Amino acid sequence: MDKLKRVLSGNDTPDEESGIMSQLNDASTLSWSTRIKAFIACFIIGILLSLLGSFALFFKGGLNVFAVFYTLGNVVSLLSTCFLMGPWNQIQKMFHSTRAIATCLVLASLVMTLVSAVAWHNPGLALVFIIIQSLSMTWYSLSYIPYARDAVKKTISACVG
Repeated sequence: MDKLKRVLSGNDTPDEESGIMSQLNDASTLSWSTRIKAFIACFIIGILLSLLGSFALFFKGGLNVFAVFYTLGNVVSLLSTCFLMGPWNQIQKMFHSTRAIATCLVLASLVMTLVSAVAWHNPGLALVFIIIQSLSMTWYSLSYIPYARDAVKKTISACVG
C-alpha cells in the first residue's frame, strides 16, 4: 500500500531524509484513507451530475441543461484524481508530453460546451462539443494505460481498412 501511495503522489523513491519543507507538507496533507474517500465521493458526484444531466434531455430545452451538468460532472470527476496525486502532481501529469494535446483538447471542449450551452444557447453546437468532450476524455484517459492508445489505433485501422 505504501508503494501505491508513493507512485500516486509522484514520489517513487522512499523517504530517506526529509527537509523542513517536506515535513511541513506532510503535516498539512490529508491521510491516505481520507484521500481515497474524497476521491470516491468526488468521482461518484461527477457521475451523478452527468446522469442528472441525462434526465434533462427528456424536458424541453434539456440539451443545454444536459451540456452543463455533463460538463460539470466531467470536471468534478477529473478533479477527483487530485485527491489521489495532489493538485500539482496531477497538473504535471496532465501536461506531460504524451498527453498535453489531449489535455488541451479536453479543457477546450469543456469550456466550449459550457459557452455554447450557457452563453450562446446553441444546443446543436453544444451537442458537437459534448461529442468532442467525450472522445477527448476517452483519449486522455487511455494515455494513462500503457499501449492502450496503440491498441485503439490498430483496432480502428483494422475496422476501417
